[in-house]
Amino acid sequence: MTLIKRTNPFLPVSNFFDDIFADDFEMFKKMQTVPSVNIVERAEDYFIELAAPGFKKEDFEIDLDNNVLTISSSKEEKQIEENDKFTKREFSFNTFKRVFTLPDTADIDNIKAEYIDGILNVIISKKPEAQIQPKRKIDIK
Repeated sequence: MTLIKRTNPFLPVSNFFDDIFADDFEMFKKMQTVPSVNIVERAEDYFIELAAPGFKKEDFEIDLDNNVLTISSSKEEKQIEENDKFTKREFSFNTFKRVFTLPDTADIDNIKAEYIDGILNVIISKKPEAQIQPKRKIDIK
């Protein structure tokens, strides 16, 4: 059996729409990207991982207001292409905002953040009375 490449009868139409909307769609995708998040409740704290490769720690802003934690970023990228007769400039704005309502058990005075290898880690300690105690055996007398 031989595989035969078939041509798409709608190719001229699809190329037409691709040419018109490609740049706008790419810009829209870049602007609307929201980083993925993992949230883990551990015995002593809450751990938030936010995947944001390509950023710097200076690009992030973390705010706390009435037990609402907001992680946001606004990053401008400039791309310049030049040749003999034409200069093309593309501006890209990567912005996002993730909002988390913290539980009453969160110790809002003890929150730490670090950005390592494209991952923003936020550690929110629990209040001492809310920390989960390790499982233990009770002796019977």
